[in-house]
Amino acid sequence: MRLFDYKKEPEKLLTPEIVQMVSSIHEHKGKQELFLEANIDELKTLLEVALIQSTGASNRIEGIYTTDKRLEELVSQKAEPRNRSEQEIAGYREVLATIHESYEYIIPRPNLILQLHRDLYSYSQKAAGGSYKNADNVIAETDAEGHQKARFVPVPAFQTAEAMEELCREFWEAWESDHIDKLLLIPMFILDFLCIHPFNDGNGRMSRLLTLLLFYKAGYIVGKYISMEMLIEKTKETYYEALQASSTGWHENENSYEPFVKYYLGITLKAYNEFESRVEHLKNRTLSKPERIRAMIDQKVGKITKKEILDACPDISKTTVERTLTELVKSGYIAKVGSGPATGYAVSYTHLTLPTNSRV
Repeated sequence: MRLFDYKKEPEKLLTPEIVQMVSSIHEHKGKQELFLEANIDELKTLLEVALIQSTGASNRIEGIYTTDKRLEELVSQKAEPRNRSEQEIAGYREVLATIHESYEYIIPRPNLILQLHRDLYSYSQKAAGGSYKNADNVIAETDAEGHQKARFVPVPAFQTAEAMEELCREFWEAWESDHIDKLLLIPMFILDFLCIHPFNDGNGRMSRLLTLLLFYKAGYIVGKYISMEMLIEKTKETYYEALQASSTGWHENENSYEPFVKYYLGITLKAYNEFESRVEHLKNRTLSKPERIRAMIDQKVGKITKKEILDACPDISKTTVERTLTELVKSGYIAKVGSGPATGYAVSYTHLTLPTNSRV
C-alpha cells in the first residue's frame, strides 16, 4: 500500500531552484493585498473573464468543447446545457463558483471531495458523480502509429476508498501542523490524488478544482483573477511530462515529487506575473482603448498576437482590437507578421528615419 509521507518527503524538495521559486511566490503574495485593496473595479473584470477561461480551458484539456459564445452563456447562466459536453461544462462552473464563494469552509476530506464530484456531474442525465470508481482504470497514451499503451496504472478500485482516507488524513495533518510550506504540500497532494485516480471520470477536472481550493485556503487567490487552468492548457505537454516523471515508481514509494512541484510553482509564478501586468493595464484607463492597445504593443518585445491583447485587456472588445490593429497596420506603425492563427503584429521601424547627418 502506498505511504503518504508529507513530513519527510518535502525536505527532499528544498533545492536552490525550488526555494527561489517559493520565495518569489511569497513576494507576490505580499503584494497581492495591495492590488486587491486598490483595484476593486479592475478585479471584477478580471474575475468575470477568469471564470469563463477556467471553465473552458479545464474542460478542453479533457476533450470537452463548445463554442466561445455558448461557453460565455453557460458560465453567466444565460443558457441551459444542450448536450453532454455542455452539461459537464455547466457542472464545472457550479463547483468553481462554490470554491470561489466558500473555500474557507471546505476541508479536503473524502466526503467533501465526493460532494464536489457529485456537483461536477449535477447537470448530467446519467448520475455519474459522487462515488468512487467501480472498476479499475488505466491512464493510457497513444503512440504515433495509433497504438495505446498503459502509461500508469492507478490504485485498484477496491483500494480506492482506503487510499483516499489515508491521503486526506496525512495531508491535512501536515497542513495543520504548519511545518511544511503549503506551496510544496499542494502539488504533492494533487500528484497523489491523480495517481489514485479515484473516479471513473472527471479526475483531471477535479484535480484542478482541488488545486484552486487549496491555493485559496493557503492565501494564494491569484487563480480567481488569472485562469490557472488556461495556463495549464497552454503548457499541456509539459504538464503531462511532469506528471509522468513524478508518478514513476509511485506505487513502490520511490517516485520524486520534484518535476510536478516545479511545474506547479512555475504556473503559479506565471499567474502572478500576469495578474500584476493585467491590473496595470486595466488601471491605465485614462487612455482611450486604442491608445491602450498601442501602448501594449509598444511595450512588447517582438510580435504580439490579437489573443494576447484580448487576454491582457478583457474589457476591450474583439471588434475594437481588430479595428485598432487594422488602422495601425494601414498607418505603417505596425507590421503584420505571419498568417492564419499564428498571425502576429510588431512595431514597424520603417517609418522611423534617422536624420541625414546622424551617426550610428
